[in-house]
Amino acid sequence: MKVLVWHVHGSWTTAFVQGAHEYLVPVVPGRGPDGLGRARTWDWPASVREVTPEQLREEDVDVVVLQRVRDLELVRAWLGREPGRDLPAVFLEHNAPGLEDGAAPVPYTRHPLADRDDVPIAHVTHFNRLFYDNGRAPTTVVEHGIVDPGERWTGELARAAVVTNEPVRRGRTVGADLLPGLAEVAPVDVFGMGLAGLHERYGLDPGRVTLVDDPPQAAMHTELARRRVYVHPVRWTSLGLSLLEAMHLGMPVVALAATEVVEAVPAGAGVVSTRPEVLWDAVRTYLHDEDAARLAGKAARAAALERYGLPRFLADWDRLLGEVTR
Repeated sequence: MKVLVWHVHGSWTTAFVQGAHEYLVPVVPGRGPDGLGRARTWDWPASVREVTPEQLREEDVDVVVLQRVRDLELVRAWLGREPGRDLPAVFLEHNAPGLEDGAAPVPYTRHPLADRDDVPIAHVTHFNRLFYDNGRAPTTVVEHGIVDPGERWTGELARAAVVTNEPVRRGRTVGADLLPGLAEVAPVDVFGMGLAGLHERYGLDPGRVTLVDDPPQAAMHTELARRRVYVHPVRWTSLGLSLLEAMHLGMPVVALAATEVVEAVPAGAGVVSTRPEVLWDAVRTYLHDEDAARLAGKAARAAALERYGLPRFLADWDRLLGEVTR
């Protein structure tokens, strides 16, 4: 099939385009949000082709994967077709409910496509499908898939690793306020985008907390695997792909028991709790017991491969795309 899909979430798209289809990725001048084009820091196959809005008119698109309400408007403007009526469509919902400006409280957050029954909503976690009010829209869940970076954990550095984007802006949502407590029990390396000002905002000691701003994915995986333990302090998100990547690397994980984490991290793969003091005790244990860290990391990798492996992810998407185009 020819699948029209916007480059919205780089890690998710990297997994999605590993399938057997041709993927048309819009590109616009300046590579703004309406057309980022091909990724620059992820490895995408030759089956991913950049197309301008003008070129899209000449393409025989079979199905579109929508990820923003705006994508509906762009399909109408660029292809002259109505998603769900003239063009088979799926709306992929990446986000947990209630994070948009002006959104209703979480138990009452109504999905933007809740009043339509011609475009199914594909949630990335069962938690999200449960907590959104999906109205009359048909729904399904296609859990994340990860391009396996390989079992690379060495744990040679007795440090904790955290991956987060824009923690100064997002604050408590991503658990940035919990970093001082973590830094009291372990030296911490924070990887991600938009880290400037993090030390100042939360009074972090640069001698205890190192920032690694916007590393390429491959380099980040190498460096993560050298750290003893991965810490996921996020309060509210669908399910951090960085957590699943760390598990694939063979890292033991210590995570807040929030949203889908309780399903993703089984017993033996690390420690999951709503109590920060329990998490910090676990971090101390892994820092001082390398064998325990190694065993938990192996359990984490086995669980991640089984539930979030690429073959299952691609097969699920093939089934869904087949259904909407039938």
